[in-house]
Amino acid sequence: PLLPLSIFEAVYSLIKNKIHRLPVIDPVSGNALYILTHKRILKFLQLFVCEMPMPAFMKQTLEELAVGTYANIAYIHPDTPLITALSVFTHRRVSALPVVDHNGKVVDIYSKFDVINLAAEKTYNNLDVTVTQALRHRSQYFEGVMKCNKLETLETIVDRIVKAEVHRLVVVDEESRIVGIVSLSDILQALVLTPAGPLRTQNTEHRTQNSVSVLL
Repeated sequence: PLLPLSIFEAVYSLIKNKIHRLPVIDPVSGNALYILTHKRILKFLQLFVCEMPMPAFMKQTLEELAVGTYANIAYIHPDTPLITALSVFTHRRVSALPVVDHNGKVVDIYSKFDVINLAAEKTYNNLDVTVTQALRHRSQYFEGVMKCNKLETLETIVDRIVKAEVHRLVVVDEESRIVGIVSLSDILQALVLTPAGPLRTQNTEHRTQNSVSVLL
């Protein structure tokens, strides 16, 4: 049967299964109504939950909350061959790779969306070019790498990532050297799943195992 799931259960399903999109199904026709994503959920939380009392943890920093990934970070260099970058995507199962110069400073980012340009520009037969050369084909609307630091509050981070409409922030130190990555999944985990506690998470896991679709 098709079981209606809450926003909490949708977030849990997205994060637990490491997926970025969840179809919302019409219970009568079985047709997909729209796609639920991390970005849509986070924007909803920022816009419509702001009238509720703000949790105290929103004023805590990334460092205090331990939000993000700070060990074994996947990244590449400007002169990394494109074929190597594609291999890193496959083996590390990440959606973006910070481009870091040989001093450790973040100078760009190469995402899976940029890979689409290989097909659009019909350059997929020349994978020996460097990442820097490949990024010359990027959309003119790219606004640069969105960054943050570990001493900024979760409230600030949520506001920045929603306004920028990006999927992650690169965490840097005062000299723009890479420190970590904060993704939409990390933020939703901190906002929704962690505060709910292990008991609700266990109940959600049991419920979602009996469901095949998401209905809102």
